[in-house]
Amino acid sequence: MNTHAGREANWRRALARHVHRADHLPPPPVEGMLTRVVGLTLEAAGCEAAVGDRCEVIAGSGKRIEAEVVGFSGERLYLMPTTDVHGFAPHARVVPARGMQTVKVGDAMLGRVIDAAGRPLDALGPLECEAPVRLMGGGPINPLARQPISEPLDVGVRAINALLTVGRGQRIGLFAGSGVGKSVLLGMMARYTAADVIVVGLIGERGREVQEFIDRILGPEGRRRAVVVATPADQSPLMRLHGAWLATAIAEHFRDQGKSVLLLMDSLTRFAQAQREIGLAIGEAPATKGYPPSAFARLPQLVERAGNGAAGGGSITAFYTVLTEGDDQNDPIADAARAILDGHFVLSRRLAEAGHYPAIDIEASVSRAMHEIVSAGHFEAARQLRQALSTYMQHRDLIAIGAYRTGSDSRVDAALARWPRVQKFLQQSMRERAGFEASIAALGDVIGGEEGK
Repeated sequence: MNTHAGREANWRRALARHVHRADHLPPPPVEGMLTRVVGLTLEAAGCEAAVGDRCEVIAGSGKRIEAEVVGFSGERLYLMPTTDVHGFAPHARVVPARGMQTVKVGDAMLGRVIDAAGRPLDALGPLECEAPVRLMGGGPINPLARQPISEPLDVGVRAINALLTVGRGQRIGLFAGSGVGKSVLLGMMARYTAADVIVVGLIGERGREVQEFIDRILGPEGRRRAVVVATPADQSPLMRLHGAWLATAIAEHFRDQGKSVLLLMDSLTRFAQAQREIGLAIGEAPATKGYPPSAFARLPQLVERAGNGAAGGGSITAFYTVLTEGDDQNDPIADAARAILDGHFVLSRRLAEAGHYPAIDIEASVSRAMHEIVSAGHFEAARQLRQALSTYMQHRDLIAIGAYRTGSDSRVDAALARWPRVQKFLQQSMRERAGFEASIAALGDVIGGEEGK
């Protein structure tokens, strides 16, 4: 009798546990159906999902694609697919997926090339990673919790080390038109920068350039400690956005481990253009040169995730290329990027066409953290060289036609005497590494005195 009562009590307890679990289960997803496809946008009715949720669209033939909720109006959801939508007809099933989108990251990614979904592109086998991270990150970082930028970073490029010194944790923009040498400069920094991990985001570039960057520009030396996230121009705008988010999330993962990370993203403009395509597709009004407000809102959300972590943690030093259409430095994306970055390096088409490499326009470039992280002697030497360069460029035309007479202006005389050394100092082969101390020593030689004491 006691045995029967004990069994009944156990059953009651088990039943109570199952009822409790059932009461706390999330409700089943409410499916909907595809009602409209216009351009890049899918419209669904009848399903319940929040902005940013993933959905699976299932055709009658069994074909499945993934899409993300990018907006809604009344009972209609606006979805952006990750792949092509050919073969889908009205009333295709739309099934919301549970949970926020995450990708698994880890040390196994080093030396690998992946797409925006974290899938390998290099035929080197599957990735064995166990740390799930959210593409959109864990929310804004408390600005008072960040370490200040206090330590110079050796990037291996003489002109940058000496005249535009970059601090560990700084965010810099490389501004240039097409074909001026942005990718080659990124490759030099990837090979020569003193960083534990390099994360490269190739966003919206030509597919041919992906292979070229990996094999010729990055090289075996740079690739061993690098993770390359490639989303070429033929990918959907949603995947191009995800590629930038994923590259940043991977960099955050290694920063949280206390490592020094170099993040190279080519390009920030393609990221903004992808957001423009999505915004216009769902009916957002264009604001400036066809860019909707969301494109400008996305930029700081991405860029602010880089930088230094909390005290005692790691850092993300980031370089973002910014395309200036027609070499217009007042392009709206370029203008917005300058306002949110910690400095900008301008690459000059005039210098590139003259065979001057790297084609950095020193006069138009600035590192906003340099005065805080270099010695007084270094800063003064850099100021003197910039002043000599500016003086020479202002009188270049008179000098070229022989109209300037030596002795007319002592400043021009000094700049003219230093000019051959200045030119040699500013130029560097892409296969040559110029360390930080060597760059400062070379700067001292150019200005004709010892520096940094």
